[in-house]
Amino acid sequence: MANIQEWLITYGIKVLGAVVILLLGLWTAKILTSLLRRVMTARCIEPTLVSFCGNLAQTVLVIFVIIAALSNLGFETTSLIAVLGAAGLAIGLALQASLSNLAAGVMILMFRPFKAGDYIEGAGVAGEVDGLHLFTTRLKTPDHKIIYVPNGKLMNDNITNFSRQPQRRMDLIVGISYSADLALAKEVLWEILRADPRVLPEPTPRVAVFALADSSVNLAVRPWIRQEDYWNFYFDIWEAIKLRFDAAGIGIPFPQRDVHLHQVPAAKERAA
Repeated sequence: MANIQEWLITYGIKVLGAVVILLLGLWTAKILTSLLRRVMTARCIEPTLVSFCGNLAQTVLVIFVIIAALSNLGFETTSLIAVLGAAGLAIGLALQASLSNLAAGVMILMFRPFKAGDYIEGAGVAGEVDGLHLFTTRLKTPDHKIIYVPNGKLMNDNITNFSRQPQRRMDLIVGISYSADLALAKEVLWEILRADPRVLPEPTPRVAVFALADSSVNLAVRPWIRQEDYWNFYFDIWEAIKLRFDAAGIGIPFPQRDVHLHQVPAAKERAA
């Protein structure tokens, strides 16, 4: 009976200590995780990254608390840690591609080459960023198709962000016939740009001869437009150019070839 009481007292104290360690550890983990999230939110870090780091930190802290509680009960935690390490290695090898996308997702959230709402091009696709996730980035095309791009593939490719700057230059090539009045064509283009309030005065727009092509004189038209006006202006200016050129009698050529026929005398005529 005395041995049983001694055993109950000994192990009862250990169980009580383990419970105290577990409760205090979980409470501390919750406080520290909440503090980490508040600090990251105050620094304007991406909400998805805040959630991921908070969940990761809480998981790691809870594991340490559980190991500490088991150690207080007398369990051999060294072998448990070895088992967890082996299991983690096996899972990591099995999910190598997914972990690569996860790491790339964290890098995207940390370095922020783009954000939700930006129009980007990368990994062979283009679209508006509709969502940032840890494993994939969701893009929405102008015709409302949804594309899920693995973060690893996106980070390993060049990323072009069309929305990062508030202004964007439009590069247009307008061809006129060689017989057209070059000075008049340039003046008409300048009038179109000056008449449209969407064209920004700074940086200064440019209208210049770009190339003497096979069938046309190509003019470069380079106005600066706000991001939100880009595509509406793009469609409108081509219509304006066609109408104004028609009114001014400026021809817009199409590819053509001049064929010259040479008459060869007949064999009898050559012999005579």
